[in-house]
Amino acid sequence: MSTMQRCAACRRLFRVRAQVRGQRYCTARACQRVRRKRWQRTKRRTDPDYRENRARAQEAWRIRHPGYWRAYRATHARYTEANRAQQARRDAARRLAKMDVSTAFSPGISGIYRLSAVDCGDLAKSDAWTVELTVLSRA
Repeated sequence: MSTMQRCAACRRLFRVRAQVRGQRYCTARACQRVRRKRWQRTKRRTDPDYRENRARAQEAWRIRHPGYWRAYRATHARYTEANRAQQARRDAARRLAKMDVSTAFSPGISGIYRLSAVDCGDLAKSDAWTVELTVLSRA
């Protein structure tokens, strides 16, 4: 007799296969897609070799298909507009600023500060940091 378990993606009961140790997802296509996405996300976060290999593969693809995204945006106007609107909402929520603009902190005040990294989700720029400045003492 086989056991039943709830799918980690769709939450429906499914029959666990004895051949698949630790099975957490049913065989539905959508659930298998979720399983692969979660595995890839974890792998990218925890395995530097995997992350580097993916980056090289993506770069090679971009080189082989130089005009792909420009052509895609030109033929999918509704998608492009929706994406721009989403990005504008994400930017507004994060209150991204230009590198040389700051209204919350005046660099003219000398003192000792603690610079702490703050996680604000996925930023579009990989070289940008969001930080919190804590005044330790004023000079």
